[in-house]
Amino acid sequence: MREACSLVWSVLLLLFRSRASLEAEILILRHQLNIQRRHLPKRLTFSAVDRLIFVGLYRLVPSALNALTIVKPETVVHWHRAGFRSYWRWKSRARSGRPTVSAEIQRLIREMSVANPLWGAPRIHGELLKLGIEIGQTSVAKYMARRRDPPSQGWKTFLRNRADGIAAMDLFVVPTISFRLLYGLLIVGHGRRQILWFGVTAHPTAEWIANQITEACGWDQAPRYLIRDLDGAYGEIFIRRLRSMGIRDRPTSPRSPWQNGYAERLIGSIRRECVDHVVVFGERHLRHVLLSYMKYYNEVRTHLSLNKDAPMSRAAETAGRIVCYPILGGLHHQYARI
Repeated sequence: MREACSLVWSVLLLLFRSRASLEAEILILRHQLNIQRRHLPKRLTFSAVDRLIFVGLYRLVPSALNALTIVKPETVVHWHRAGFRSYWRWKSRARSGRPTVSAEIQRLIREMSVANPLWGAPRIHGELLKLGIEIGQTSVAKYMARRRDPPSQGWKTFLRNRADGIAAMDLFVVPTISFRLLYGLLIVGHGRRQILWFGVTAHPTAEWIANQITEACGWDQAPRYLIRDLDGAYGEIFIRRLRSMGIRDRPTSPRSPWQNGYAERLIGSIRRECVDHVVVFGERHLRHVLLSYMKYYNEVRTHLSLNKDAPMSRAAETAGRIVCYPILGGLHHQYARI
């Protein structure tokens, strides 16, 4: 821009100079250009302002092309025609047409297509209409995620679809006030991490465990698979009971508690949130404490794995006065609106 201003100032000064001095200056400038061209590369670079100046002079005085030495006259003509095309392309630009789709809707379409690989453009378009988003089906197809392979569910979806038919069980020890050991039997469903059963005994035999699994699941709602460890308490009677109920026994590998991670994790929660803070008097007392915790765990306690919901889905309350209900003698509390 500074060079352009200097050029304009030079043009104004030329109006007050004699013809002889102008011709002498022109000869000196041309000779300087000839000397400069000997040391410059063959191809020079020009800015947009440089091209605009050359094109403007060409439009005003076409014969000025004869004075060009650093570029060919055809180059200036090419610049002029390129500028002519750019001008009319801008002049003829479309001022109407399809409304643009916002970035938020584009992202939503892509997320829906990724999360639902079996859905096509018509299915996603229908969901968007139900959400009050007015958009064309062709636009939906345009912003869907592209896949190289045929649509298929992911491993996460595959495993979740089979979680409802899987249950896990395990035994844990609780000492009483008289230092006697009681055994708690836990049965948990993998679907929504719901506690299905708590059993308490001082002598866990195979027959007792078999009766517990029958009372917990029944003959009609038995899970398809049952995960357990290799504890010696699971004897032949227990295994025969599982076969008669149509449950496929899946014992874990030796010294591999991670293979029964849901039950192990739940037992840790029971210890940290319940039995480690209670002095158990006896079998009846422990059964009462565990059943109270099961009710709290299934209906009240929120879980990160369930998107901050309870195993037995808990509806959000927005109206009413907030009240507090103690659970387990005040060890935990439930908050609700009335």
